[in-house]
Amino acid sequence: MTSILLVDDHPMVRGGLKTALGVVAGWTVIGEADNGQQGLALVQRCRPDILIVDLQMPGMSGMEVLRSVVASVPSTRVIVFSMHAEDAYVREALDLGAHGYVLKDADASELINAIRTVSQGGRYLSPLLAERMINAYLGHVPDAGGIGWMDVLTKRERQILVLAGQGLNAVEIGERLTISPRTAETHRTNLMRKLGLKGLRELERFAREQGLLEAS
Repeated sequence: MTSILLVDDHPMVRGGLKTALGVVAGWTVIGEADNGQQGLALVQRCRPDILIVDLQMPGMSGMEVLRSVVASVPSTRVIVFSMHAEDAYVREALDLGAHGYVLKDADASELINAIRTVSQGGRYLSPLLAERMINAYLGHVPDAGGIGWMDVLTKRERQILVLAGQGLNAVEIGERLTISPRTAETHRTNLMRKLGLKGLRELERFAREQGLLEAS
């Protein structure tokens, strides 16, 4: 059972999140708080698997909560849920140890996907942020600080990126990794979305440019 804690000063936001997440099998929202101090105390007492925290709250900010949780309860994975899409906020949150950053204009399915990704050991950025990050990495926009493209992919997605970059199809990838072709295709679609790639040719070019392909 994946335990989730919500910290946001808007009751309607917390209520909507609790309803959306509470229906996912194997997940339970174990608590909620409307300020940073209370949220940190709940994390330290309940030690949830996932903390979803807003950045701007009265008193203790979400960044302060994030910093304290990473230091005192490192087993809790933190997803920032914020209206702020500016690079400075994203970079600071990731530098402090956030495992995900989801914009508040996202729908429930995106937050659910973020929680699943983070629960599996990966990192998650909203598509807008991920696309901006990868463009920065490739030199299309100014430097994006310490954010690297591998930070937004799970271990499995990185494996599939290499194999797909070598030209393997979903069936061949599935055989290589002992997973179903449908699962392989789902991972491939997710990693392309995260990296802002459109089509297999762009994926293969990206893998080649990043030096991921085995020498033939």
